[in-house]
Amino acid sequence: MKKPGIILISCDHFEKDLIDNINEDIFREFHYPVIFEKKDFDISNFYYPGRRQYDANSLLKVVSELFFPNSFKKIGLFKVDLFIPILTYIFGQAILNGNAGIVSPYRLRNELYGLEKNEKLLNERLKKVIIHEAGHMFGLIHCQNPICVMRSSTYVEDIDQKEQHLCTSCRTKIGLD
Repeated sequence: MKKPGIILISCDHFEKDLIDNINEDIFREFHYPVIFEKKDFDISNFYYPGRRQYDANSLLKVVSELFFPNSFKKIGLFKVDLFIPILTYIFGQAILNGNAGIVSPYRLRNELYGLEKNEKLLNERLKKVIIHEAGHMFGLIHCQNPICVMRSSTYVEDIDQKEQHLCTSCRTKIGLD
């Protein structure tokens, strides 16, 4: 029987090279096959005009209800500005010890902060956020190690300061060491 995998669900257009690169990094961290799927659905019902953002809790629920054969964990990739009621914005969200997460590169773009566009940095940030949210799905909470990918990130600068990998302590907690 084929080992269940982590499904990356493109809910917007993401470059194949980027996705392939992310797939390799997620496999290296968690040792599960990573499968890329495209899914088209209308997210307009999750838009809040007053905030000009999308409700992450509702999108997460939709992703958690999607079925893919042989899926173990699912991460929906969106290109919209996400929020939860208690925060102004979020980079991603996942169900702790659950089967679903969502991530958006929207707030990871340099241009949003008046800086020069940098695709390489955007892709590095996106990988870190995806691995971070996958870590939550595997049961990890925020880590105090300043360079661990599971360290909490409020700002993009926080993401830039961490590594792309789980620290030894986090790896041990989920049985990877």
